[in-house]
This record gives sequence, structure tokens and C-alpha cells, in this order.
Amino acid sequence: MNDNRPASAQTLMIQGTTSDAGKTTLVAGLCRLFAGKHLNVAPFKPQNMALNSAVTPCGGEIGRAQALQAKAANVPLDVDFNPILLKPNSDTGAQVIIHGKAIATHKGQMEAAQYQDYKKVAMAAVLESHQRLSKQFQLIVVEGAGSPAEINLREGDVANMGFAEAVDCPVIIIADIDKGGVFAQLVGTLMLLSQSEQDRVIGFVINRFRGDITLLESGLRWLEKRTKKPVLGVLPYLHGLDISSEDALITQQQTCAHHEQPSQVNIVVLVYPHMSNHTDFDALRHHKQINCQFLFAKNPEVVVSIPACDLVILPGSKNVIADLKFLKNQNWHHGIAKHCRYGGKVMGICGGYQMLGKLIADPMQVESDNGECTGLGYLPMTTQLQATKTLVNVEGQLNLNQKTVAVRGYEIHSGISQLLPDTSTSTQALLCIDGKSQGLITADEQIAGCYLHGIFDTPQALTLIMAWSGSEITENVSIDQLEDIAINRISDACYKYLDIDKLDKLLSDWYKP
Repeated sequence: MNDNRPASAQTLMIQGTTSDAGKTTLVAGLCRLFAGKHLNVAPFKPQNMALNSAVTPCGGEIGRAQALQAKAANVPLDVDFNPILLKPNSDTGAQVIIHGKAIATHKGQMEAAQYQDYKKVAMAAVLESHQRLSKQFQLIVVEGAGSPAEINLREGDVANMGFAEAVDCPVIIIADIDKGGVFAQLVGTLMLLSQSEQDRVIGFVINRFRGDITLLESGLRWLEKRTKKPVLGVLPYLHGLDISSEDALITQQQTCAHHEQPSQVNIVVLVYPHMSNHTDFDALRHHKQINCQFLFAKNPEVVVSIPACDLVILPGSKNVIADLKFLKNQNWHHGIAKHCRYGGKVMGICGGYQMLGKLIADPMQVESDNGECTGLGYLPMTTQLQATKTLVNVEGQLNLNQKTVAVRGYEIHSGISQLLPDTSTSTQALLCIDGKSQGLITADEQIAGCYLHGIFDTPQALTLIMAWSGSEITENVSIDQLEDIAINRISDACYKYLDIDKLDKLLSDWYKP
């Protein structure tokens, strides 16, 4: 073992046989479980690729999955929990964020081939963060990325076994039985690892099992005999579990299917290729009186019309000019105009807010080489993209329907929007943040937009926005409470179905002096 390993903290890594195997939820469950045992626990993900991010108290940016896991561990957000965040803004490139801040690159992105050469720098940043956390916490629970058995990504690996080898930590591999082929997944993944990597795998967890566990037991015995690795537990399929997604947009309206009465409000969220922070809409999807639909255009050549609804939302974007062009190619700008003629409301969040203006300029090629793009023209403002991001958690007031309610959230954006001269009478501020006006709403109160992510998460703000949309809702949804309930469900399942005593012993044996 590595004699340079910090003596102050134990590190346990969760890797998966595939993406969406359950790594994020298992890490969250273990963080809550061990925090409940009065251990000082930190979540950690060396490298994350996601368009959903959260803002730390120091003004840094990390993946939302690590924000959820920090909540599970009852610790404040820290950029060290996710030292490398990759935010894709094209098919072949991504913005690279190190210790919470984007590094300067051409067009705001680094090509995948370039990043291969950059991995040494990335690994140094990862180990620096891990070293700092090792001095502050007793246990670090690490989430891998994708699968450790991706042969083409093994060289210079930062996210999985490369990190585990560097810090000399034990690994648990989790697999999703609901997808089928779970034994092939586990055996195949293990066999594709080097001998030293196989040796650090201390056990398996099977996730999302439904049915009679006795029918699985012969397979578990075979797996343990075949691999000489223990199965540490079989987690059940937790129906209705819906927590912040790391990146994949939830396309099935699971939370809308349980409506016992017709929805009071129909909302359509436009989905463009580089849509970001779709967790903004979790409060809408969870609400029993709201029917929130995501409108996809799976084939760019096939136009998908905007259905009749009360409110159309333009979400955030990682490449706002490219996504605005996509929106126009889909003729959604005509659909928005028709929606407005029939009295419907429109709201833009962050990049969607920028699209509602007259012009978006990118003279420094922050996101692309397009230079500038004409906006939808509903709000009398222009936006210029800048290399420096705004990253801040904020609190303020929402002013709507001649009412004011408290609101909180966060801002993540590269643009600065300015009101055009002599247009102040045609709009008013939607928000007041730290005594300053932010966001706009038209004089006819039909079009609104702002930079505030999480605006729907405050129940009073959600109620006011829905009233503006034309419908009264009578129930409140607290995303914080729903997330906490979900975390506790995962933690309870870990406590009940995992052999925690065996896990404790395996960890203790690994870290014996």
C-alpha cells in the first residue's frame, strides 16, 4: 500500500459497471448513514461531466450530485468535493472547471483530444483537493464516473481506477440489475481491470432489485465463488425515488402520473441541445397540480410544435447562441409568438432570459465563433457574453402581480445583460437582489425572465408565478424537504440491505497500519 496515504481519513470509492448504475445515490446513502454514526464524512467526485451545477459559498462551481451528497453528509458545499467539472458545450468539447473556476480556453472549451494531454494537470488538482479533505474529515466517500472498464479511457485515468490507485483506496463496484445482465456486468468489469485494480475491489453491490430475493441467491453464491469477492448487499428498487439528476434529463413525467385531479397549470419547457440546470424544474415536476412537460426535438429535421399550455419556459443553456439557432430552426419562435397571441405567458431562465432579448453578442468567442445572434426580441435588452462567470448564491424579492415574496437561488452565467435606452417604461424589474433590480417583465406582464436558478424552489415564489400564469395552486412543495426524504430513503435502504458490519471490517482491514 501507499505509505504516503493520509492517516487522518479513510477513503472508500464507489465505481459502477455502467453510467446510471446507482453510484450517486449509493454515495449519498452512505454519506447520510455514516454521518448518522457521528462520523465527519465528505463526498468526493474527482471528475464530473455534467451541465447541472451548484454554487458553493466561496463562489465556485461543482456538480449538483456532489451538492446533494454534501447535503446527505450534513456539510456545507466545497469546491474540493468536485475538483474537476466538465461542462459539454459541443459534441467534442467542454468547458473545464478546476476548483470551482473555469480555465481560460479558446471558445470557452477544450476539445476531447486536448483534454487527454491535460489529464496530468487535472490529476494534480484532484489529488490536491483529496489531500485537503483528508485533513478535515474522517471518511471520504468517492463517486466514480461511468465505468472503470472503458478501455479507450484508461490511459491517464482521473475518474476511476486511476484515482483509486493514486490514493490507494478500496473500491466497491455497483451494478444495476434492472437493466439485465448484472452478472456479466460485474464479472466482465472485474476481468477488464489490471491485477492491482482487481485487488482493491473489496466487494459488489447490486442495485434496483425487485422480486423474490431467494431466486437471486444461487446467482450471488456463484458470483462470489467466481470472483472471490463478497456481495455486500442487494438494494431494492426504490419506487418513486426522484432526486437531483447528475446530468440526464428525466424524460418520463413520473411525478405527473400520480395526479388525482386535472392539473391546474400546464407548463412546457423547451429542451435544446445544450440545456443546463434542468433541476430548476424539479419543483414543477413534483407538484400534483402542475403538468410540466419537457418538449424534445429528437430529430433536428422534424419540427415539433409547442402544444397549448399556460406557460412556456426557456431554460438555461451552456451554448446560448447555438441553442437559440436550434430553437429558431425548430420554428419554436413562431410557436412562442402564437402562444403569446392566445394570451399565454413566457418565462426565460438564465440563457433562456438572454434569448428573450434583442441581441446576444459573443465578441470574445466565449462560447462560439458566431459573433452575435439576433434574439427573440421580447425584452428590450442586449447581452454580451464575457469570459468571467457570475457565480453567486442570492436572496431577494420577487415582484409579480403587484405582490412581493421572498425568493432565493443561485446565478451561473457568462453574460451581462443591459436595458436598451428609453425603454424603462415598457418593462419593470422582476426581482430585487441585494437592493438591485434584476430580471425583467414586460408592461403587459406576459413575458418575464431573470438569471435566478432555483426560482421555483421557494414555495411562495412558485405559488405567485403560477398565479401569474393564470392558475391558483393550493399545495406547497419544498424541494429541500423532498430531497431530504429521498436521501433518508436511500440511507435506510443501505442500513437494511447492506452488510455494514462487513463493510466496516473491510475498511478497517484495508487501513490497518
